[in-house]
Amino acid sequence: MYYFDNSATTPIHPRVSELMNDINIRIYGNPSSTYKIGKNARSIMENARIQIAKAISAEPNQILFTSGGTESNNQVLWSMIQQKRKHIVSSTIEHPAITRVLKFLITYGLNHNLADVNEDGIISIDSINKNLNNDTILISLMLANNEIGTIQPLEQVISIAHNQKIMVHTDAVQCLGKIKLNVSKLKVDFLSLSAHKFYGPKGIGVLYARHPEKLYPLILGGGQENNLRAGTENVSLIAGMGLAAEISTELLNEKNTMVEKIEQQFKSGLKTFFPKAQFNGCQSKKLPGIVNVSFPGNKSNILMAKLERVGIAVSNGSACGSGDIKPSPVLSSIGLNKETNLSTLRFSFGIFNTKEQVDFLLSNLKSILVCS
Repeated sequence: MYYFDNSATTPIHPRVSELMNDINIRIYGNPSSTYKIGKNARSIMENARIQIAKAISAEPNQILFTSGGTESNNQVLWSMIQQKRKHIVSSTIEHPAITRVLKFLITYGLNHNLADVNEDGIISIDSINKNLNNDTILISLMLANNEIGTIQPLEQVISIAHNQKIMVHTDAVQCLGKIKLNVSKLKVDFLSLSAHKFYGPKGIGVLYARHPEKLYPLILGGGQENNLRAGTENVSLIAGMGLAAEISTELLNEKNTMVEKIEQQFKSGLKTFFPKAQFNGCQSKKLPGIVNVSFPGNKSNILMAKLERVGIAVSNGSACGSGDIKPSPVLSSIGLNKETNLSTLRFSFGIFNTKEQVDFLLSNLKSILVCS
């Protein structure tokens, strides 16, 4: 299988898999236990917390382990119920782990507005300002979009928010290992990460909190994670995530250069035989490796099926449910009409992709688009 869907999930790095297997065999103690094997588990877990903190320039006590980006996002939004102010501003291109939660929380008196984006998928600062009011407690914006890769001007948003004593959360799930993350410099209040997006295991993630005391637990029970997330920690997943974060931030520029070369090879190669290809989102300010492209006159679900038959995995820009193909809300928000929306595929390249694999992808796309 030729895999070009790294934004959906990345393969586990071999070093991460090896570490996790070793821990599962040897370090089976409960990290809350006081005997040696429990203390060993605790030590491994806290070392991973340090690795994660270092990767994003945070302090270890600002790192909370969760089951992934969805839980991290939920914990921030649910925590806002406890605040006196009851209004949140987000955007029209957020992940369902934000937008669906916001809709649900209306029942609990927490209202929201969604700011617009332009045709490149960049948030409108004017729209942010227009949606703020005296009751606004939080702005929640993706640092970079999962479908089109556009990077948001988060520093500008944070400056506006903090001047009005409004907190800022960012879903940065797509970002670690692709761009430099420095929460100390950024001064964001909350940040979500998920290990399986940066060559770590599924089912484990991080919530960074600049001031953890502003969070409230989503899961109640024991006193784990400083009373912010009950339940016995999964030591091997946490250790795997810590190592994956360390690996992903090592030689960041070198890895990005490699992925960018592969991306450029794909984009220029595609244009030679399908000049009508339309690249969506801001091409100058985006995550490396994410290419969202529309193929006018070709249904994305048919293209995807034909590619899968020859062993190529990609995703489309649409959400599929119950056999119905629906337009992507993200692509609709940047102005794509329904027909173009439903002719869009996302190719997301990673550190394990090669020039030869991209040649294979282009060859098969040419056969499908030109020769059929």
